[in-house]
Amino acid sequence: MVNKFVIVLKKIGRAWFILLVLAIIIVAFYNYIAAIVLTSITLVLFLLSYIPSLFFKSKVLHYIKKFYRIKDSDVIKKFPKNQEKVKNILFELAQDQEKKDWLIVFVDNHYIFYHKDAVEKYKNFYHKGLGEKKLFEVLTKIDIETRAEIKAIETTLKAQNRLDDPLTSSHA
Repeated sequence: MVNKFVIVLKKIGRAWFILLVLAIIIVAFYNYIAAIVLTSITLVLFLLSYIPSLFFKSKVLHYIKKFYRIKDSDVIKKFPKNQEKVKNILFELAQDQEKKDWLIVFVDNHYIFYHKDAVEKYKNFYHKGLGEKKLFEVLTKIDIETRAEIKAIETTLKAQNRLDDPLTSSHA
């Protein structure tokens, strides 16, 4: 009996929007003002449902900024109930990071976040003319694990025009 009730609730949960529209139409036949109020309340509740996701995104960003380097798997350990949300947030942040001072790269099916200090260190050593192998040796101090990460950082910074020469840069 309980299982049938749960199944009915799940079906209602999936079709809540259709049921709500039908309820508003039925109420509108009898009382226009009540239908308008019901619609207004529904819209407000619908808009309010997006607020927690905005807070969660800023919470994830605030958390990852505490680290020099952090993988998505480590972030997921902090937020285990929201694994897909964390991956989606890191994807969104990686797409829109041109004007940011931190960096997110995608290496070996993992997103890796680098703090602004790590990015600046990379840029400084890169501009000193160090090769990929030497960069890897120097940057292992900030927990860079593979040379593929060095290559991904370089590729991402170049793609975003963030690896400009400090001599030609206007940031003096």
